[in-house]
Amino acid sequence: MPSPRPLAAAALALAIAAAVPACQRSPSPGGQTAQPAAPAPAATAAQPVSGIDLAGIDKSVQPGDDFNAYANGTWEKTTQIPDDRSSTGAFVQVFELAEKRTADLIQGMEKSDPPAGSDARRIADYYAAYMDEAGIEQRGLAPLQPKLDRIDGIDSVAALSRYIGGSVRADTDPLNFTSFHTGNLFGVFVARGLEGPSRNVATLMQGGLGMPDREYYLSADKPMAQNRDQYRAYIAALLAQAGTPDADSRAQAVFDLEMRIAKAHASVVDSQDVHKGNNPWQTAALADKAPGIDWPAFLEASGLSGETTIVAWQPEAIRGLSALVAGQPLQAWKDYLRFHALDQSAALLPKAYADLHFGFHGRTLQGTPQQKDRWKRAVAATSDALGDAVGKRYAERYFPPASKAQVEQMVHNILAAFRDGVDKLEWMAPETRKIAKAKAETMRVSVGYPDAWRDYASLEIRRDDPLGNALRAEEREYRYQLSKLGKDIDPGEWWMTPQTVNAIQLPLQNAMNFPAAILEAPFFDPKADPAANYGAIGAVIGHEISHGFDNTGADFGADGQLHNWWTPQDSAHFEAASDRLVKQYDAYEPLPGLHINGTQTLGENIADVSGLQAAYRAWRASLGGKEPPVIDGLTGDQRFFLAFGQVWRSKMREPTLRARVIGDGHAPGPYRALTVRNLDPWYEAFGVKAGEQLYLAPDARVRIW
Repeated sequence: MPSPRPLAAAALALAIAAAVPACQRSPSPGGQTAQPAAPAPAATAAQPVSGIDLAGIDKSVQPGDDFNAYANGTWEKTTQIPDDRSSTGAFVQVFELAEKRTADLIQGMEKSDPPAGSDARRIADYYAAYMDEAGIEQRGLAPLQPKLDRIDGIDSVAALSRYIGGSVRADTDPLNFTSFHTGNLFGVFVARGLEGPSRNVATLMQGGLGMPDREYYLSADKPMAQNRDQYRAYIAALLAQAGTPDADSRAQAVFDLEMRIAKAHASVVDSQDVHKGNNPWQTAALADKAPGIDWPAFLEASGLSGETTIVAWQPEAIRGLSALVAGQPLQAWKDYLRFHALDQSAALLPKAYADLHFGFHGRTLQGTPQQKDRWKRAVAATSDALGDAVGKRYAERYFPPASKAQVEQMVHNILAAFRDGVDKLEWMAPETRKIAKAKAETMRVSVGYPDAWRDYASLEIRRDDPLGNALRAEEREYRYQLSKLGKDIDPGEWWMTPQTVNAIQLPLQNAMNFPAAILEAPFFDPKADPAANYGAIGAVIGHEISHGFDNTGADFGADGQLHNWWTPQDSAHFEAASDRLVKQYDAYEPLPGLHINGTQTLGENIADVSGLQAAYRAWRASLGGKEPPVIDGLTGDQRFFLAFGQVWRSKMREPTLRARVIGDGHAPGPYRALTVRNLDPWYEAFGVKAGEQLYLAPDARVRIW
């Protein structure tokens, strides 16, 4: 393997606070295998558009002192975060366009009165049910009562284990989305095994926390201590709202149990390490591996009783959580489960519950002062529950074939540039170079949407049952994921819907997905000068390609299997370059005393550096040897780098920024914009000299691929 360092997952995972939830997707023969493509000549236009927000630039800042402030300083000074957002920026701009378009589609279906049994009817009814505030108030807690009654009936460790197993959902993903959080005690990820036959297996992952990460429970920082006080108060208030006797003392018991869960959890850095996660356990040995839970009861309720092997991603955490099931008072567990049932359903319960939920999760944890309009929440929920049904219509209406073809050509050009870059790596041994090039040559590229769509015919949607609709959609998705177990993987499986503003690299498939919704300005504008498109969406494409070769992806071969294809000497070089990048990001301090964790963000930072390099080489190759024109007073290289800096523009509320730094594998956007300091052409484009704050001596600039 290239590095013993903890490994980050292979996904862009843009993590904008207001994003449409990214649904897991159906297997599909969609996508196509990337083939080498000759560099395409640059398009000419009578009146070329630069693609750069000139008004957002702050020319009072030297690019070499703070490139983000130079590219985005005026924008930052004049832009306010909307009251219903925890952040704003280029990704939010594109998300808001996708949100409006999705709303138009969904609301239009309601007006068209579609036939019963159709996907359009299901979409219209799901949205209408979510919007029925009067009906939700009238029904009160009745829709949740069956679940609350099941919790009240728990009378043994076996019954508790059965309930916990029945609550498991496919809502974690350690490789594609770096999603390590679930409010349930465990989450399941279904994908091919890391080694062995190309078959899908179940991976069990830690969960059970109501706050985002274990650091919210364990950190001694004052803001985290304040969050804990607010969380205890929120637990008590929600339990009291539901008529729970002695809510304060029971809330303390719930909080104390979650503290024990947090102490059992693995850290983000450890959770990112695929080698630490590669633990196939025989189900027959679970009682010995992790005593406490009644595993037969758990497996039967979770639908996993037919599996002979389950992968334990965080084995020590799973052991710790299992011990807590048997070792903590049954009443504490019942109060814990009651609270989590209320918390997870609050958005579709009467307003008093929804307001309490937003007060903590939105206002306290994210710093967002105002709840989103209900129609926005309804659009997001409908798009999540019926992702392909909405996505198919989204792609048909908003993603023209010409854009798909143009982006696919860019992907092929950037893949070719990446392979060319591998050829020029003097430090890499011929045998390692051969495998790296083969992986890039066979990387599967899927742009816009899949070739096959999910079937929702079996999903019951009722206009008078919003909570039931959500629970049935969640259950259906889980059962669908379980249906893949033991089967050969689908190399063209999509993991995002077309209306999702994101992009992803899939190491187990050696594939990439670029949904339609991200292929909009400022990322991609078919009318803009190629320099801006290559600097923006081209860098995103390069980022995803490079994830196949970051400190996780470089351990996977072209066949999607985890194996070491590096020479010891090549591994040592990769490790040294990675160390320099870790130190570079460790030095950044977004909040006083709070530094970026260069190890935690390493995979994303490698992908940013290598992806930007590949995009630059591809853009230059596309010019066919000609120099690009000067547009709006900017050279081609300046436009390329400014486009990159401007897609990472962002402003975050302080609690959101703190959460990003503590628990996310991505550095905040303004620091990702500083990737440029590792590329020689940036220095030439802006005349950056020694002594300026971002200046790195040539031998200190990180070059990995």
